[in-house]
Amino acid sequence: MRKLFKKILPLLFMPIFSWAAALPVESVVPGGIVQIPVAASGQPAPQVYFHDKPVLVVEHQQHWLAVVGIPLEEPIGQASILVKTGEQTQQVVFTVQDKKYPQQHLTLKNKRMVNPNEEDVTQILADKQSIEQALLTWTETAAVDMDFSAPVEGRLSSLFGLKRFFNGQPKNPHSGLDIAAPAGTPIHAPARGQVINTGQYYYNGNAVFVDHGQGLISAYFHLTDIAVQVGQHVERGEVLGTVGKTGRVTGAHLHWTIYLNQTKVDPALFIAKELPRLAKRRK
Repeated sequence: MRKLFKKILPLLFMPIFSWAAALPVESVVPGGIVQIPVAASGQPAPQVYFHDKPVLVVEHQQHWLAVVGIPLEEPIGQASILVKTGEQTQQVVFTVQDKKYPQQHLTLKNKRMVNPNEEDVTQILADKQSIEQALLTWTETAAVDMDFSAPVEGRLSSLFGLKRFFNGQPKNPHSGLDIAAPAGTPIHAPARGQVINTGQYYYNGNAVFVDHGQGLISAYFHLTDIAVQVGQHVERGEVLGTVGKTGRVTGAHLHWTIYLNQTKVDPALFIAKELPRLAKRRK
């Protein structure tokens, strides 16, 4: 019978992101990322789960490190991951801190993008199923490249987590990072990976999903053109497609989403070194 140990770790591990540039910035808030040492690197890599979903684990500075995506809907306060090493199961508790995301009000001329009809809803449900299937992808690899570069040159036009209102109606929070650029601007892979899904979706428009390993998946929405195929391996800098305004948009831009353990997290945490350049163009 497996033994269950409960261990509360203080947030002394919060500055871990400073250990190496290859890790995303840690932000222990809803929509953020927590990085937790779960074992010494001299032993086999443990299996880690958060809300019953497998978590990315990498070897880093003599430790196995769990890189955990925190859902936007995660309650403030204590949360825990489950760490399985051999026959031993350990619960590691961390504290989710509060973050207030601002509101954003947008006006759309296409009313069906706010209140879809019955036929639209059928497509939306099919889209959801296709995307959820892609997010179940799990490629076992110890070498996960998390040193991302910005996928497109442009200006930050909409940040992650905004509480969104379309034509005065409250909708889901903004699930990615928007980078505005002229239609036709090339979109580049931020790191090596494999294309696992492409398609034309109701809200997302033309889209590409790239698997980077262990549940780290990036997605690119509203494209004009798609330049890759499912199953294709891509390297950092390879063109995935071009910026467009397909789907639910108010203008040409790239909507960039990153998933960890099937959870949408803030892409800005992966490109912190490039944010000042992109943000400067907002002014």
